[in-house]
Amino acid sequence: MGQGQEVKTRNDPQVEIQERGEIFFFYRPKVEREAAHGTDDVQRLYIVLRPESGERPVEEKQDPHSGKEGSNPGSCGKARGEGGHGSQEVNIEKQALLRLIVLGKKSLPDPSQRGRPYWGFVEMVTTKIDDVKLALQAEEYDTSTRGHRHKPAARPLGEGVYRILRHKSSGKKAHTHLIYKLEFPPEGEKQEPQESLNVEREGSFLIQIKNPDQHGAGPSQFGGLQSKRKAVLPASLRGQFGQRRFIPADPPNFLNYEGCELLLISASDDIEEELGLELKGECEGDPSCSDLLKTFGETAPMDPLFRGTWA
Repeated sequence: MGQGQEVKTRNDPQVEIQERGEIFFFYRPKVEREAAHGTDDVQRLYIVLRPESGERPVEEKQDPHSGKEGSNPGSCGKARGEGGHGSQEVNIEKQALLRLIVLGKKSLPDPSQRGRPYWGFVEMVTTKIDDVKLALQAEEYDTSTRGHRHKPAARPLGEGVYRILRHKSSGKKAHTHLIYKLEFPPEGEKQEPQESLNVEREGSFLIQIKNPDQHGAGPSQFGGLQSKRKAVLPASLRGQFGQRRFIPADPPNFLNYEGCELLLISASDDIEEELGLELKGECEGDPSCSDLLKTFGETAPMDPLFRGTWA
């Protein structure tokens, strides 16, 4: 499918593209439910980002030999190591880089509630597609209280192109947006699960990174992950926080460390009006060029994705 292209519809020098790539959405039905028929049946919402180009072709990520990279994030009862130590350079134009992100509210931010932050975190960062497949597949496990349990495979929810960009609007501090446009399900098909989980045809979100050294306080702050699961960022990124709890995702390399916590805040459902950009995919409506189908086709049934229905 590729990263698509962006077209400027007005002159706005205040918008700078930091990263381009593909975005995939998945949801997982609750344990012991083979299918979801509504939001009450959903256990988790995942976003997978695959950057393919940016301000510089080489991105820095956590060292694969010094964290928890490649472990199954859904495994129950297994010890989880502290991740993120060390760093590795990846040329995203030549090698796959995938980030598996979990959304805490099991949906994207509601466009009608702008300003309300939705918490999430980076569960996995890897250069191996099989690691993500493993994380999304079904799993059988045993518990001491409920016995044998079955966790169903994640279901594909959407596929499209995304940008992370720097925006300097009049009278406001510079901030960072994550914007996307869906290619699948095709326009004109049903959008039942997408509408229920706030995955609109296109969306724009402010994206902020949480200081791993700051603890939440009060109802508007987030306690977040346990200390052993928080990101271990290199000094070059950690030093950008100072005493601030949240900062823009600038550079996007923050997202290349497992345990990185983030906030998404709905900005607009009309990218062109807001930012003067139009996102275009490369194969809208043609399943034969779906990268999600090619990459994750054996993980879960794909037909519901192209029909826009619950699996």
